[in-house]
Amino acid sequence: MQSKFSYPLKLEDISSTSKEYHLQTSPKELSYISKELKLPGVKSFEALINVKLNKAEHQVLLDGHIIAMVEHISVISLKRFNRPYKINFSLVFDTQMTYAMQRELEDFNDINAEIPEIIENGKIDLAAVAMEQLAVELDDFPRMKGEKFDFKPDFNPEDDKPESPFAILKNVISDK
Repeated sequence: MQSKFSYPLKLEDISSTSKEYHLQTSPKELSYISKELKLPGVKSFEALINVKLNKAEHQVLLDGHIIAMVEHISVISLKRFNRPYKINFSLVFDTQMTYAMQRELEDFNDINAEIPEIIENGKIDLAAVAMEQLAVELDDFPRMKGEKFDFKPDFNPEDDKPESPFAILKNVISDK
């Protein structure tokens, strides 16, 4: 199935000179992004991505900046609100990396080590990369500025302590 927001870039079209790509979205694409990221709405989404091939290292370097306005629903008040996002990112794709090689690196490398991304079918989808970068920055439990979660239990934790077996026996004996 073809994505409704896609900007595939073929590996053979990438040069060793940095080239900037400007992705702007139509209302239909904004609706698609909202559905894909399971958001109430995306009001705006724009990405500037610089792409450069480093043949000697077998790498494609991506540096980008995303500006988006996302509609959320507060987990506290259940009110809708808009939150702006300004995201800078940098990624490295390896032109020779396979999934097996990537798994091996993940198994043996430091957890904080940067593992290159894989180029699938000779293409990098810049729109998918940009959407993924936004998804990483989204708050799992969004709330409006100033809202705080105050937990007030419906019970007294002191009353919820288990009774000792002797206290239970005492109650059973006194009931007879």
